[in-house]
Amino acid sequence: MSEIKRTNPRPIKIQTGINPYAAGSVIIECGNTKVHITAIAEDSLPPWLRDKGHGWVTAEYNMLPGSTHSRVRRDRKGISGRSQEIQRLIARSLRAAVDLKKLGEQSITVDCDVLVADGGTRTTSITGAYVALALALKKLGLEKALKYQIAAVSVGVGKDGNIIADLNYDEDSSCETDMNIVMTSEGNFVEVQGTAEGEPFTPEQFQQIVECSKTCLQEVFEKQKAALA
Repeated sequence: MSEIKRTNPRPIKIQTGINPYAAGSVIIECGNTKVHITAIAEDSLPPWLRDKGHGWVTAEYNMLPGSTHSRVRRDRKGISGRSQEIQRLIARSLRAAVDLKKLGEQSITVDCDVLVADGGTRTTSITGAYVALALALKKLGLEKALKYQIAAVSVGVGKDGNIIADLNYDEDSSCETDMNIVMTSEGNFVEVQGTAEGEPFTPEQFQQIVECSKTCLQEVFEKQKAALA
């Protein structure tokens, strides 16, 4: 039977209002991972969403040069498959938190630019993107459009079989199982992504991962609330 070795998230810092031109903006730090996030509203929608009676929330994700040990090239020739997959995850998570009908005929784009990557960039982006989106909705007078508080965390099974929350790069690159979990503050799931990098994980380990994520995210939710307060 595996043991839950760590349930606490890495130290979290959320600085709000860092961009005067965005309706909502934050820099979020989870351990050494740091992401700059803006939420910008536009009175326009993609053609396929016009006259549908609701708005839209989308996201873009990018890792900036200098965010990793070797220089990351800018996506000048088109977005990479990894970035596309992550930004779709961020966007799906945010849309789950919002009543799109209450947005009206407008769209909100949340841009997540990774300044420093030390594991958990997608989960850190989701956690910070929620705060940026909530700030934007408040500024727009649309607080009632926000249905749920959401946050995300990565949880892994190490080589020793123990379960740890909020993986840094070294832990993530060496773990047997890596799972990203997006959850509401009520304890319901928005998305679960799990992969066995080495040995398959057992049903018992999966349940332990879920419990570990719930415990970890309670602290993350409190950090979000404090930032928004």
